[in-house]
Amino acid sequence: MSISQLLLLGIDTVLCFGASSILFLSLILLTECAAALFPTSSIASQHHWQDIRVAVLVPAHNEERGISSTLIGLSSVLKQQDRLIVIADNCSDATAEVARGGGAIVIERHDLAHTGKGYALDFGLRFLETDPPDVVVIVDADCQVELGAIATLSQRAILLERPMQATYLMEKPSQATPKHAISAFAFKVKNLVRPSGLLRFGLPCLLTGTGMAFPWSVIRSADLATGHIVEDMKLGLDLTIAGYPPVFCPDATVTGCLPQHDRAAETQRTRWEHGHLQSILTYVPVLVKASLQKRRVDLLALALDLCVPPLSLLVVLWIGCTLSSLAAVFLGASWIPVGVLAIAGLVLMSAVLAAWAKFGRVDLPLRELLAVPFYILWKVPLYLKFLIRPQKAWVRTERDEVKSN
Repeated sequence: MSISQLLLLGIDTVLCFGASSILFLSLILLTECAAALFPTSSIASQHHWQDIRVAVLVPAHNEERGISSTLIGLSSVLKQQDRLIVIADNCSDATAEVARGGGAIVIERHDLAHTGKGYALDFGLRFLETDPPDVVVIVDADCQVELGAIATLSQRAILLERPMQATYLMEKPSQATPKHAISAFAFKVKNLVRPSGLLRFGLPCLLTGTGMAFPWSVIRSADLATGHIVEDMKLGLDLTIAGYPPVFCPDATVTGCLPQHDRAAETQRTRWEHGHLQSILTYVPVLVKASLQKRRVDLLALALDLCVPPLSLLVVLWIGCTLSSLAAVFLGASWIPVGVLAIAGLVLMSAVLAAWAKFGRVDLPLRELLAVPFYILWKVPLYLKFLIRPQKAWVRTERDEVKSN
């Protein structure tokens, strides 16, 4: 066999592996999206909401402009025995004063050597240790909680003795562009469609950072004191390995708002997606090993779910591998990778269309789907940056101005 033949064989092997991997990831995505099309049975609570003592933790770093709206929504649904606690974390503005004015208990943390949401939450949990609640609910300072969400999450956390994750969605800003609409849809696929599919199979989900409820007996043993840029995902994975896999709760909804400005959106997306990619590299081997040692299917299922990269990155990988395979064919390589990628493309398109047909048609008109290529191009530098200089430090997303009525 000549050197050129060996080279072509090597190229074929690499391309076949890449094509097969993309097809495998696309099949996981399609399975989750297809399962989400079917209704899930609701969990009936056997615990009286009035008897449950809830502590709501709101980590806040320089949130003076928007935290009042969040606190008003939370205060209106909490009971007399519940507590609303704002952790003013390394704040240089009036967050603490505004939160106290909103009726919250405020604890202030000042430690510039340890920054990040994880350290703030650990500080809040240590504050609760002297008088622990039945359930701890975590809500971000820039989110709105749907009426009844706290009650639903708390009741089910007590009933199942497991962490609960609400539906966390992003609304478009006031001056929305097609890019915002596509971003909101991609967020919905990640935080509603795919977790709904996992719930349909009775499998755990990832935690998404806000709208999370934990029985005190579960959260008190967790290690939150970390500067991990996606501390929520890390927490959910750690708890799953420890035997407390999170459960998706589609009946409770928490909403945030996408940043209006590109720079803030880039900061937000970089933290989320670099953190996701780092978690894939770190936790997938751990989850697979633990699933084999403990003979737990849920750990393997969560590893497979975690393997699926952000939707736009999966499309970028498919395009890159397809172009490479076509170029290799002209050099004499096999057509097999091209055929596998054609099937993968159909599977990927079917998954996206299934999710759009049921969950995204209203928010994302068909005409705005034409902007998808431009949205993907906007994301490409973010992924290249991960290869060159991945983000490792927690960075807060700048908030838009909150206009008073």
